[in-house]
Amino acid sequence: MTQVNAKASGSFELGGDISIHRLGFGAMRITGAGVWGPPKDRAEALRVLRRLPELGVNFIDTADSYGPAVSEELIREALHPYDGLLIATKGGLVRPGPDHWTMNGRPDYLRQCVHASLKRLGVERIDLWQLHRIDPGVPQREQFEVMREMQREGLIRHAGLSEVSVEEIEAARKVLPIVSVQNRYNLADRDSEDVLDYCEAHGIGFIPWYPLAAGELARPGSKLDAIARRHGADHGQVALAWLLRRSPVMLPIPGTGRLAHLESNVAAAALTLSDEEFEQLERR
Repeated sequence: MTQVNAKASGSFELGGDISIHRLGFGAMRITGAGVWGPPKDRAEALRVLRRLPELGVNFIDTADSYGPAVSEELIREALHPYDGLLIATKGGLVRPGPDHWTMNGRPDYLRQCVHASLKRLGVERIDLWQLHRIDPGVPQREQFEVMREMQREGLIRHAGLSEVSVEEIEAARKVLPIVSVQNRYNLADRDSEDVLDYCEAHGIGFIPWYPLAAGELARPGSKLDAIARRHGADHGQVALAWLLRRSPVMLPIPGTGRLAHLESNVAAAALTLSDEEFEQLERR
């Protein structure tokens, strides 16, 4: 792995009109403990963000609830006006305190989320806005319809969903185009396999959150351990390389608040697993 550049991960056409490198960045960890308040080392968080374009990372995923507001505000300070970058954000979760999350999918609140994110990010339109969770306390269609309205009004360019089933994606697509789905998925947790397959079949970007978890595969002497040693890599880099090979619509967004960890993650873009290594990890 000699090339530390996300370009090596390949590209994906999000929504058919925004080209991004497949290895992106998740901006949750640039906030404080419990995804609450400012980061412990604000200067380092800003260095991480400013390093992203230099490393070829042009897809950044955040949310209004990260901080709350902190992540979006830091992204604006570090990277505005975002030349060549896709800044995706999410709304629909309320933060009563550290590590606490509650859903609010009322259409008026979702509209409020979008307007607040527009202001914090300093843009007139959000290129990718994702519903952080479908609120079971509000009719699904009402949540999808307000997204469609905001898209038609030019407030958002593309729409995505997070933590959804195939059935929920199909219900949303009856109302508006869905270009991305963000579900938990990694070497140790593949419960969203059917969602990934659906996304691949329909050209929808699949954004696996918590992408570095490897569970039992990471134990000493395991298949992952042996593969990592063979490549002179760490477990996280191999886990990312596996994700990138798993599907052409896979868009991993490993996050960190440390510069060294960022560069290590991006180096995974150039790690090529052999067919045998990939199959070994597929079998778990």
